[in-house]
Amino acid sequence: MNLRTKSHSNLATELCSLFGIAILALSPASGADSLHNSQLSAGFNVRNGSYEIRAPGSQSPVLESRVGAEVDQRWISSGDYPHHEETQAAFHDDLGAGQQDTIAFTGVPSQPDLVCVLRLYNDLPYGTIEVKVINHTSKAMSVQAIRDVDAIGSPRVNLGGAESADRILFEGFTEDPSIRIGNLEQAPHGTYSGVATALIYNRASRQSLLLAALTARRFMTSLHLKVQQPQTGPATIDSFTADSTGTTEAVLKRDRIRPEQQIELSLPLAPGAAIESEQVMFAMGPDYHAELETYGMAVRRLQHARVSSAPPPMGWWSWTAFYSAVTEDQVLANAKFLAANLKPLGYDYCHVDEGYGFARGDYLAPNAAQFPDGMAKLGHEIADLGLKLGVWTAPFEVAERAWVYQHHPDWLVHDAQGRPIQIDYAHRRDPLYVLDTTNPGAEQYLRQTYTTMARDWGVRYIKLDFMDSSAIEGYYFRPHTTALEAERLGLQIIRDSVGENVLLDKDGSPMLTPVGLVDEGRIAPDTGHSFQASKDADTNIAARYYMNGNFYMSDPDAFSVSTQVAPEESWHRSRTPITLTEAQVQIVLAAIAGGMYEIGDDLPRVAATPERLALIENPEVLRMVKLRRAAVPVDLMTFADEDQMPCVYLLREDARQTMVAVFNWTEGSRSHKLDLADLGLPPGHPYQALDVFNGGQQVAIGTSSLEINAQPPHSVALIKIVDASAAGSQP
Repeated sequence: MNLRTKSHSNLATELCSLFGIAILALSPASGADSLHNSQLSAGFNVRNGSYEIRAPGSQSPVLESRVGAEVDQRWISSGDYPHHEETQAAFHDDLGAGQQDTIAFTGVPSQPDLVCVLRLYNDLPYGTIEVKVINHTSKAMSVQAIRDVDAIGSPRVNLGGAESADRILFEGFTEDPSIRIGNLEQAPHGTYSGVATALIYNRASRQSLLLAALTARRFMTSLHLKVQQPQTGPATIDSFTADSTGTTEAVLKRDRIRPEQQIELSLPLAPGAAIESEQVMFAMGPDYHAELETYGMAVRRLQHARVSSAPPPMGWWSWTAFYSAVTEDQVLANAKFLAANLKPLGYDYCHVDEGYGFARGDYLAPNAAQFPDGMAKLGHEIADLGLKLGVWTAPFEVAERAWVYQHHPDWLVHDAQGRPIQIDYAHRRDPLYVLDTTNPGAEQYLRQTYTTMARDWGVRYIKLDFMDSSAIEGYYFRPHTTALEAERLGLQIIRDSVGENVLLDKDGSPMLTPVGLVDEGRIAPDTGHSFQASKDADTNIAARYYMNGNFYMSDPDAFSVSTQVAPEESWHRSRTPITLTEAQVQIVLAAIAGGMYEIGDDLPRVAATPERLALIENPEVLRMVKLRRAAVPVDLMTFADEDQMPCVYLLREDARQTMVAVFNWTEGSRSHKLDLADLGLPPGHPYQALDVFNGGQQVAIGTSSLEINAQPPHSVALIKIVDASAAGSQP
């Protein structure tokens, strides 16, 4: 289709046909505020090929942006096109109804046309952006990326306050490493980069802008905010972009792939064909918590997330207790302790992590030295104790010594020379490759593996790890498959194999791609026997609180309370045991996530220290867990610079009782005065505040504020606030 030769009316008809809508109005020269709802205005500036997002009635846009694409390794921009043709129409999708504005950028004979669609919902406080690349020429092309956001305003993001007051939160590719929340001058190497979600908050105006991917069908939404730091004066935003593209940049930040095996995404675009970006949501206003929570609910509805009202899984896992050296006897000893002592409290999962299988990608063959009787027998013994068996897998990784690599290297993802792409090493010694989920042989192998686990071993929970490392662009059996498409295909195979009643936990993986196929999702880095492990997890648990119950049930990783040390684990090496207050930090941080709750210690060892076993049994903490609600990080974007990261969390249990957790992540004492209004508590009520870990000691609380004074370093104050004027509810 050659859009350049269409009349305005005919062009609108074809575009509306492409997007499945009906024409309501034509506006060949509409202004930049053609769409409205109660919180937003949006529209196109046809003079320079940009769109604008603003508050209703505002003269200055929060964001002015062009769109573009990387085609044949060269960037093209909507501002390069001489013709801008626009249509408006109503729409209705899984989220609701609204108005949309579609503009076609045409008039360059040798380049594809760009089509941008802005949608604004009537009854929802957000809109969406989607960009389409249409090849109207007679030559074949290739597309490397589609640009949904390319900020051109001055300032690039205008939140009504000085840019020096901007604070940035960019989502990561996966749950690890720690998310950085910081000011412009704190940008790592001058750039904030991330995936899927960007939240920009101005601490002076208290206004925010949220841009967040609603879909991850084929592409990763890659975000970059570059900072300009002059020799004198405050830092400013130099550029801000959001692209639908491949995963290579994100993967290479984590894993080593040889340069000759690195594949940049490049999808063919035949004459007359089109490729569309992922759908990106935009929201703005004075309540960034509401924006994030609304985004989470939108993902839940649009992606049909697997969320239920069932109790969160609680139990024991082997990894931080024994790591890959775990044995069958150690698992049984802990399972027996769990069944005899902790099962009545709700701990009924026994999760065997890496170490039971022969190799990654070869889990049905046992590690005979450590699990001589195999997993089927162990699974029956665990079931006989009244527990549920869980296992760890890295579903799409294949070690060099695994059966698949030895017998079917053709089932692996290949480079341009036809060689399997090596992504890393398992435990620094066993080369790793990626299973091609589009290959019929590999598909059957996956089905056999996970069917056996569920049917023969009795597995009721499966952790799916390292799907970030295996989410690589490459050459698949099915041509032109992207990394994220392959991951979705593989997850669907696993879901079909285990059925609806086995819990699947997204461990290492992109955050959005598995939604709708998994029940749980890791939101924080690996834990360990150190305070630093907790500190590393904090920003991720805070920044992803809205995912719990929307994307999936959150998995904050296991907590540790024992005096065990783990010098062999380089990422959280510990030479001295964690203190009792540091153990309290670990257990509360896991509880406020509102999801899975696992003990990561050798339980008989914990039993030798009654004060630490009491943490696992603490009824106030267990009540928090069983509510299945994530605590709200009150100071997610407003934490004091001295606190270094979010430290105040709020969990409203019912009208009478509220839990407040205040962490001290620093090396010195800290004091906090918390306004009750900021905690959502009506001032003037008769409140009582009790310190949970200090024997219910009274904490100073007035009619309008709560005070935490001289809190020691490396600690958490868990405060129960009781409103005596409200009636309690049944648990």
